[in-house]
Amino acid sequence: MKKLPDRRGFLTMGALGAAALLGGCTSAGDAPATAPNGNPGARDNLLTRGPVAPDGEFSGIPTAREIRAQGRLVVGANLAKPLMSERNEINGEFEGFDTTLAKLLAKYLVGSPATEVIPCSADTKEPLLETGVVNVVIDTYSITPERAGKVSFAGPYLAAGQAIATLKTRTGITGPADLGRATVAVVSNTTSVDAVRQFIPTAAQLVLPASQDCVLALEQKRADAYVHDLVVLAGAAHLNDHLKVVGKPFTNEWYGIGIRHGDNAFKNAVNAWLRQIEDLGLWAEAWRQSLGTVVEGGVPAPPAVGSVPGS
Repeated sequence: MKKLPDRRGFLTMGALGAAALLGGCTSAGDAPATAPNGNPGARDNLLTRGPVAPDGEFSGIPTAREIRAQGRLVVGANLAKPLMSERNEINGEFEGFDTTLAKLLAKYLVGSPATEVIPCSADTKEPLLETGVVNVVIDTYSITPERAGKVSFAGPYLAAGQAIATLKTRTGITGPADLGRATVAVVSNTTSVDAVRQFIPTAAQLVLPASQDCVLALEQKRADAYVHDLVVLAGAAHLNDHLKVVGKPFTNEWYGIGIRHGDNAFKNAVNAWLRQIEDLGLWAEAWRQSLGTVVEGGVPAPPAVGSVPGS
């Protein structure tokens, strides 16, 4: 089995603290989970129904064999994205749509939902994959042709798009056309930067390191609006009563599961798993327990695997 590289050089002190705080939360937890919809044990029930690849399934897939041998899936993820990957303050477990998919994938590969989470940011996802520090990145990772030259993407597993958040006290902003003379906060090295440049070219961009910085900029009135993926904004509004998401997404984007570039055998295995959980209704249940608690309109149809350039 290939030895995993030393990860210490990739973690900041803050990330080390977060990783230490996870402890048992990064593996199959013993505490009963409570989904955001208040149904005790709902997430654990979902994981129990997750498929496991049979012995021999990975005979021609070295990466999958290594993951099964190491007994856990090493995942790159942001640990503070409400509804996608966040810590439940009641039981200490991490939960959300991306977290649930990571645990389901771990169960398929390993036989149990055992995951080790390496905190990552928009700037570190590709280096973590390239160096083998993580097996996959499941972290609202938008598929783009440019990124596909550095990373292989399984999926897409979720359709998203750029949207706009403002303070609830702010009026007169309903879409990109209202932001021509505004200051718009965006997270560095995300597709939001290019989206604002393309669709709101006369806006002044305030480029900040993380989502929480953009929310703070709104509250401090250093920015008039915050543009990011819809699900990220939904999570921010879920936590902060001062925010609202206005209008509908003004771009079409798709999230993929990041894999080391060129590992097509493993990518095909992940795609096969993704189709299985969609057919079993587990994808829809993961949506209901997370994004479905705040996003109206019912459970959407998952995007077709391989339907996006770069996937």
